[in-house]
Amino acid sequence: LEAIVDRLADILERAGREVEAISRDIFQARSTKASKRNRDFQELLKGIGRKEDLASSVRDSLISLQRLAGFLAHVAGQTKMSKDVRARIKTLSRDVLSLADHATFLSQKISFLLDATLGMISIEQNAIIKIFSVAAVIFLPPTLVASIYGMNFDIIPELKWEFGYPFAIGLMVVSAILPFWYFRRRGWL
Repeated sequence: LEAIVDRLADILERAGREVEAISRDIFQARSTKASKRNRDFQELLKGIGRKEDLASSVRDSLISLQRLAGFLAHVAGQTKMSKDVRARIKTLSRDVLSLADHATFLSQKISFLLDATLGMISIEQNAIIKIFSVAAVIFLPPTLVASIYGMNFDIIPELKWEFGYPFAIGLMVVSAILPFWYFRRRGWL
């Protein structure tokens, strides 16, 4: 049993180091290429998933060992076992309890890293959607002006005016610049 507990402690220690490495990867500066960032996030999510599987397996093993240690302590209390054996069982129970606490901590850290990674992905998606939204708002007014002046009506007064065409072009440019200027001023671009 002591060898099993030692092995589980080694596994948890290694998993803790790997979780720390994942944490550094999540919070370090990202690549500027979107495709590379997407691959990085995918790899991080896979790594987080593997560590959570490992942590839950270790936690399950520790729960079984806790139950076994409790049973052994009960049996040791009812039988004439030596003090040395009782002390070893007590030490084993404390070690298992300590490792279970560490496994719980590691699992909570993994959950935090998962939330942080998903948050980073969400921020990235929001930035992309913001660019699309701003582009749509900037190009919508010129498109509206062009579609109105592009209709085959003879009754639009500016059509007979010698500056009608430059006026329509100017109106389209101004209608594109105003939203762009507004977004820049608000800090959205």
